[in-house]
Amino acid sequence: MLKNHVKHRLEKGEPAIGIAVGLGAPLAAEFFSLLGFDFILVDNQHGAWDDQSTMFAFRSICLGKAIPMVRVQKNDFYTIGRALDRGAMGIIVPMVNSAKEAEQAAQAVRFPPKGGRSIGPFATAFLGTDYVQEINQEVYLAVQIESISAVEHAEEILSVEGVDGCWVGPGDLSLSMGVDLHTPEGRTAHEEAILHVLEVCRKTGKVPGIAATPQTAKYWLDKGFLFINVGAELTLLQEPAKALLQELKGS
Repeated sequence: MLKNHVKHRLEKGEPAIGIAVGLGAPLAAEFFSLLGFDFILVDNQHGAWDDQSTMFAFRSICLGKAIPMVRVQKNDFYTIGRALDRGAMGIIVPMVNSAKEAEQAAQAVRFPPKGGRSIGPFATAFLGTDYVQEINQEVYLAVQIESISAVEHAEEILSVEGVDGCWVGPGDLSLSMGVDLHTPEGRTAHEEAILHVLEVCRKTGKVPGIAATPQTAKYWLDKGFLFINVGAELTLLQEPAKALLQELKGS
C-alpha cells in the first residue's frame, strides 16, 4: 500500500506543508501535488466538491508526491467512511469540541479492532491491494480545535486514542472568543489560546497543526506547529492576479 509519508514525518517531529483545494477541480489538486506539496487537502466542508469530483481528486493527487487528505463536511460516521472509501489517507474533522466527539471521529476512521469503520473500500485499489490490512496504520486523523470550548478541553480531546493530531482553526477561534484581532489585546488573547493548544499537543504527544495563510505559515512553523496548511488554491490564484491587475491599471 502507498505509505503515508506525511504521517510518518509528523510522527518523527518533522513538518509537513500542504494546501487546501476548494474549487472542485481535480486538475488543480494534481497541479499542486506535482509542485511538491506534502499533502493536498480536499475541502469538502467549504469547497465545491461532490463525491465523484472528490474521488477523482484523490487519484489526481497521487500522480504527484502529495498525500490525499480531506476535510469532511461534519463529524459523521458515514461521511468519514465514504471519504475513506474513495481514497482519502488523511481525515480532518471540523468543530470537535469534546473528548466524546473526538472518540466518534476516531471510531469512524479505522477498521476493527482499532475502530468501527464499516468494511467496503469502494475505490481504494489505486492505493494498493493490501489496503484493508494496512490502512489502519497509514491513515491520519486530525481534529479541528476552533472554538474556545475546544481550547479549554484540548487536553481531553487530544488524549483520545486514535486521534493523531489537531488542526487549529484561527478564524473560527477568534469569532468564538469574541476578540478583535485589530487590537493588541485581541491578538494577544488569540495567540495565547493557540499556543495553549500547541503546549497540550506536546504534553499528549500529538501532532500540532494549524490552518495558516501564506503570510502566517512561517510564523507558526517557527513556533513549533508541524501540520501546516498554507491557504487555499483560490488565495494563491487571486493574490498574484490582483497584483498584476493593479500594476497594469496603475492603481
